[in-house]
Amino acid sequence: MRKIIISISFLIAIVLSGTSCSDYLDIVPEGNPTMDNAFSNRINSFKFLHTCYSYLPTFDNGSAIGFLAGDEHWLMPKGTGFIEQRIGISAWEIGRGSQNSNSPYMNYWDGGNGGSNLWIAIRDCNIFLENIHKPQDLQNYERNRWISEVKFLKAFYHFYLFQLYGPIPIINENVPIDATSEEVRLYREPVDDVVAYISGLLDESQEYLPLQITDESLEMGRITQPIAKAVKAQLLLLAASPLFNGNTDYANVKDNQGRALFPATYDENKWKLAADAALDAIQTAEEAQHTIYYFKDAVTISDVTRKLLDIGEAVTEKWNKEIIWGSTRDVTGLETQAMAKLSTGKNYNARSVLGPTLTVAEEFYSANGVPIDEDKGEFWSANYPYRYDYKTIEDTGNNKYYFELGQETAILHMEREPRFYASLSFDRGTWYGAGFKDDTQKNLSKYHFRRTEYSGLATSEDYSYTGYLNKKVCSYRCNLTDDSWSPHRYAFPIIRLADLYLMYTEALNETMSTPNNEVFHYINEVRKRAGLEGVKESWSKYSKYPNKPNTREGMREIIRMERLNELAGEGKRFWDMRRWKESLPTEIRGWNVKGETASTFYRVSTLYQRTKFTYKDFLWPLKVEAIQKNPNLVQNPGW
Repeated sequence: MRKIIISISFLIAIVLSGTSCSDYLDIVPEGNPTMDNAFSNRINSFKFLHTCYSYLPTFDNGSAIGFLAGDEHWLMPKGTGFIEQRIGISAWEIGRGSQNSNSPYMNYWDGGNGGSNLWIAIRDCNIFLENIHKPQDLQNYERNRWISEVKFLKAFYHFYLFQLYGPIPIINENVPIDATSEEVRLYREPVDDVVAYISGLLDESQEYLPLQITDESLEMGRITQPIAKAVKAQLLLLAASPLFNGNTDYANVKDNQGRALFPATYDENKWKLAADAALDAIQTAEEAQHTIYYFKDAVTISDVTRKLLDIGEAVTEKWNKEIIWGSTRDVTGLETQAMAKLSTGKNYNARSVLGPTLTVAEEFYSANGVPIDEDKGEFWSANYPYRYDYKTIEDTGNNKYYFELGQETAILHMEREPRFYASLSFDRGTWYGAGFKDDTQKNLSKYHFRRTEYSGLATSEDYSYTGYLNKKVCSYRCNLTDDSWSPHRYAFPIIRLADLYLMYTEALNETMSTPNNEVFHYINEVRKRAGLEGVKESWSKYSKYPNKPNTREGMREIIRMERLNELAGEGKRFWDMRRWKESLPTEIRGWNVKGETASTFYRVSTLYQRTKFTYKDFLWPLKVEAIQKNPNLVQNPGW
């Protein structure tokens, strides 16, 4: 009988998802020329390497999970204008509370509704690792590097599935097709076993990865040592976080062997492992010359505007030194979805639909670097209860760089930290760009978001439903005129150094009762770039709660808020809120974008009321059909 090799992951696709064998060329008899050709030489093998990369999920589009599955952005109602044509809404259905087990949204287990089957990705990684010894014209140093890259990708696809589903099968190798039906009906493995497997595979992958890319014209986006170590830090931080560390909500989830799939007992040592991994990643990244980004272009602008570009261009300057792992896909779709219209022209195709919510706008710090409801300074002590009111913008402080003087805007928009102004487009705010002009008041572009105005609901086709747009992902190098729109292509950061600094700060803080200087050092490096004083200085001078940084619990709250502010608009908020077990709000709020005047526009509006967020919503459901085909699987709790 002729032996035929098939990957376990393909069997999963068949047994769990109901996928037909005819859908893919996955069953490869020994000696089959198709597979032989795939690895017959270096060129064909390199193509297969690209295939392994091709399954990476989308990070750099407004339709990605991180942008729309939570409460960071909101869209105009379905059926309004052309919203379904402007942006994919499958992730948004999750944000709307419409996730289900019959046909799950963003389904990365079976594929469909915005997701792709990552078991197929893992299958192809296994095929590559099993066959890459074949090409004779491939030098060993290059073969070893490719093996390391694919081991990383295999680990990452497991990690991504773990993020979504929690316990998953571990797919380490291929099995013969003559395996019994019971052998291919795999079990979900306990959380701690999954984490150990992925962590070990990430360690293996580092052996032959380069420290940094030397040929930027051909190799940017390929995996390096800092990337592998940063993902390991992400993995262990997730494993240490409340979702998977002592979560009693899932204590009774067991498979049909009686194994508990979730650890119900809290383990503080997981935070130490996460801290060690993050520090290792930081040291390796810095060895590879990754640094916190500061804007260097020689343009004639104020220090105030330069600070905004320090913040924004850390995301949008292509392959800047802060980016540890960047996307190579075309990011101009994201810019188009986020860019506000800045004139009455109708032909430049800025779609203006990716609207941050009022919750996000409120969470940025005051100009003093503390939460606005904690700021004991004169402005916020007097104005916090009236933050939704509006007032005329006066030419004081830095207002001429942030606002259109003499106009009216919400008090909420005043006296805020630079990241607020760098991250959000808002009514009567300004934008530096569109032609590299200086930042005098007359040359700054102005946002007008009210109903009949060019940035707002002037048509039913493209507008922000919240009264804000995501300014941060729009490079100042974009060029807009009345009749044209030229996005600027850049490498969207999947992981950047500031993110890694905050991972380390968070994990290290959880290992001690009183934060030490190292905790403060890394968070303060992030705050420094944002133009803020250090944590201790800011809280002692400006907060109603000056002792908050002196305890683990108080510092935990500060670190979490720092992550939300530093990484706002980058698709990180959803993942962080989830691992912290922070329920998403049932009420989505924004301004009344149908208002034509300041008095009617600046009314807080409930844009959507979703069902109550419960413990089941923290994990993706498995499709019912998959469980029916493989009774060894158990459904995630609540589904």
